[in-house]
Amino acid sequence: MWWGTLGFFVVEGTGFALALGACFYLVQQNPQWPLAPAPPDHWAGTLNTLLLLASLWPNRVADRDAQALDLGRVRRDLVIMSLVAIAATAVRLYEFTGLGVNWDQNAYGSITWVLLGLHLTHLITDAGDTLVLTALMFTRHATGKRFSDVSDNAFYWYFVVLSWLPIYLAVYWLPRW
Repeated sequence: MWWGTLGFFVVEGTGFALALGACFYLVQQNPQWPLAPAPPDHWAGTLNTLLLLASLWPNRVADRDAQALDLGRVRRDLVIMSLVAIAATAVRLYEFTGLGVNWDQNAYGSITWVLLGLHLTHLITDAGDTLVLTALMFTRHATGKRFSDVSDNAFYWYFVVLSWLPIYLAVYWLPRW
C-alpha cells in the first residue's frame, strides 16, 4: 500500500508541478504581476499554512498510535485530524474571497484559482477519507487492516501539507516580490 500511495504522490505531485510551472511561465511573460489591482490578502492563506504545519504533530501521533494498534488513542487522533481537515477546508474556501480576482478575469486569476482549487481538492479528499476512517474505527470494523489504513491516511496528509508550501509561496508571496 505504501508504494501505491507513493506512486499516487508522484502523479499528483506532477500535476502540482505543472500548475506551478504554468504560474511561473505567466509571471515571466507579464511585466506586471499580479494582473490585479493588488496582491491577494495573505492572512487566510497564512492561517491555513500555520494550521497545516501544526497538524503534522497530531498526524504523526495518529500514525504512531495506529502502528501500536492502540484503538482508544487512534479514535482520539482521528477525531482531532478530522477536525483539522474540516477546519483547513473551511479556511481554504474562505481564502477564495480574499484573492481580489475572479477565475475568469485574466491569466493571473485563472492560475491562482487553479492552484488553490487543486489543493482544495486534496483537502476535501483527505477530509472525506479521514471522516470515513474515523467512523469505521468506532464500529466493529476497527480491525488490524484499519490501523494500516490510518497509517496510509497519515502518509497522505504529509503530502497534502508539503504540497501546499510551494503553492502558498506562489499565490501569496510571489505577487509581492
